[in-house]
Amino acid sequence: MADTTETPPPTDRTRVKRFHHLGHYDRKTIYSIIDASILCHIGYVFEGAPFVTPCSHWRIDDYVYWHGSAASRMLRTQSEGVPICFTVTHLDGLVFSRAAFDHNLNFRSVMAFGNAELCDEETKRHALAVFTDRLAPGLWDHARKPAEKEWTAAKVLRLKLDEASAKVRTGPPLDSDKDKTSDAWAGT
Repeated sequence: MADTTETPPPTDRTRVKRFHHLGHYDRKTIYSIIDASILCHIGYVFEGAPFVTPCSHWRIDDYVYWHGSAASRMLRTQSEGVPICFTVTHLDGLVFSRAAFDHNLNFRSVMAFGNAELCDEETKRHALAVFTDRLAPGLWDHARKPAEKEWTAAKVLRLKLDEASAKVRTGPPLDSDKDKTSDAWAGT
């Protein structure tokens, strides 16, 4: 999908604080991580309690989209403009060090903040066609199109990716010079 705007600077919420050298704020990195995944988690507060819901997602330009039942508590709540947190994580490898304290993970993750917006009917129909073809190219044209009752039963929400950051860890274990003299195996 296209990159239609410049990369905004990190905010207090998106600036990576722990291991800040792993932080990435450019749209190319953020979008590539989002596009490589089908499953996201969306955090929000409902009736004073935090919820995190896994769901399918896809990206069109500078928005990430997700869908569900029009009767969904999650979608009803999020479409009312409550703040949300959108996350995607890829586990790329286990990193075993010679020292137990230094074991790690290789991963790519994105965290985005904002308020979801309910898509209008035209945007919803376009977005669901894009989503279907993302799962399997050409599937939208191959499958039966939704009946009006099915269109009515579905909602699509989206979040503009104005406040997002990525955190990426790659590479081998980072053993100390002293630990490197050990006979213990280390690797990814």
